[in-house]
Amino acid sequence: MFHSAPPTKHFLSVVLLAGLWLAGCESSRLGPGAAGSVDRELVHVEGLGSMSFPNSGNEAAQEPFLRGLLLLHSFEFEPAAEAFIEAQQADPEFALAYWGEAMTYNHPLWRQKDAEAGRKALEKLAPTGEERRKKAGSEREALYLGTLEALYGEGSKEEQDLAYMDAMRHLHETYPDDHEARAFYSLSILGSRDGSRDFTTYMKAAAVARPVFDANPNHPGAVHYIIHSFDDPIHAPLGLLAAQAYADIAPNAAHAQHMTTHIFVAMGMWKEVVSGNIRARGTEDAQREERGRRANLCGHYSSWLHYGHLMLEETAEAEALMDACHGRMSEDADDAERDYFLSMRTRHVLDTEDWSLTSRWTIDPPADDEERLRYEFTNAFAALRQGNAEPARKLLAEGLQPSSPEDQLHLDELRGLIAISEGNTDAGLGILREAAEAEDALPFAFGPPEVFKPTFELLGEELLRQGRGEEAEAAFRRANERTPGRTLSVRGLDQARETQHASSG
Repeated sequence: MFHSAPPTKHFLSVVLLAGLWLAGCESSRLGPGAAGSVDRELVHVEGLGSMSFPNSGNEAAQEPFLRGLLLLHSFEFEPAAEAFIEAQQADPEFALAYWGEAMTYNHPLWRQKDAEAGRKALEKLAPTGEERRKKAGSEREALYLGTLEALYGEGSKEEQDLAYMDAMRHLHETYPDDHEARAFYSLSILGSRDGSRDFTTYMKAAAVARPVFDANPNHPGAVHYIIHSFDDPIHAPLGLLAAQAYADIAPNAAHAQHMTTHIFVAMGMWKEVVSGNIRARGTEDAQREERGRRANLCGHYSSWLHYGHLMLEETAEAEALMDACHGRMSEDADDAERDYFLSMRTRHVLDTEDWSLTSRWTIDPPADDEERLRYEFTNAFAALRQGNAEPARKLLAEGLQPSSPEDQLHLDELRGLIAISEGNTDAGLGILREAAEAEDALPFAFGPPEVFKPTFELLGEELLRQGRGEEAEAAFRRANERTPGRTLSVRGLDQARETQHASSG
């Protein structure tokens, strides 16, 4: 029989984490009169937040420089770079303006770094690190410049990221009441994992950022990095206050509006997911229009908005987003747009259980194996649900190599469903159980599930079909732990309970 995890497992995790959260914040609280003291007079930039960053730039450079920093904290990298270049033009000798531009070419939580562009930005100030240091307006500014010698220095990306974290730690420890040193140190801790979730590392990053939020509740970086630290189903409640604050702190930053929904997805707050991504899309579209670019119909914010509509069963709104994204596929779509289209198509078909939609949103079969697997998985899953196992058998026979554990689980789901369709029920359920346990061993992902049909949810549905309500309830409970509030998992749990009640009555 299939059993659920002990009910205290996640509760204990949250209790222990809360203790670390509070203790870490207390031990690292900003204190007056510390060595390396920095003036904390706050400057507010409308629509982007508030911060304090004394610097040696001239008066004309101040507004674009501070605007660039606030944009940088909200991961609005392109407009941030433009602002820092504006500061360079206002004060060509202002070393931190070049530091700021170089920072915009590192996207630590997106696994992206343009080291060449970063080095070129620094070389505009001076050709070597030693010469750049001499141009710094103070020893503190020299330390900021020095951190980028590590970030864009020798070694692999992993080695650079770890060296940069060490350099940021040194800067933070030298100027412990410098909000920006603390905030960027928090981000460097998150970046040291190159996008891979590790609870210990992420909790440390949150503990470093929290005192900035306490001292300045309008600091966009503090709330942003707290959200990133907690955007998984176990810890999301600890990031809810930051998520609720961020939209009002930076209404002119599209990513800030979207970022709030990292917590809302993890807590199953679907109305907030929809409203946050509507704001994000509106802000982004306005920015793109200013630059003469087409609207991003198949982008990150559209994908999350689409998922929110699906969870609320707002089918018409979700279909409108899909139709627009599908239309983009015939308009020279780029790789990112195609990737989002494939994900949205799979989620829509599987979450609405409208199997006919595979023929509505068709494209030429992708040449790329990863894209082809996702596209054909959707078609094969829909066919299986309509009693036709042949497309699934054909896909498995092609021998496409999964490029991720999630893609392997998609293939395992097809194998399990094929076995069940052939009357090998116990064997098929065994395959699905193994797949569910394999998914449970994966780190939590942020956002909509990367296993498009969560395996515990699928297992629960198949157990229900066999009239095994107790086992189905356990599976749906596990599904709701990994992906809280998913419509089909919640509905399945209710049905499993009703089945048991009916059988016991």
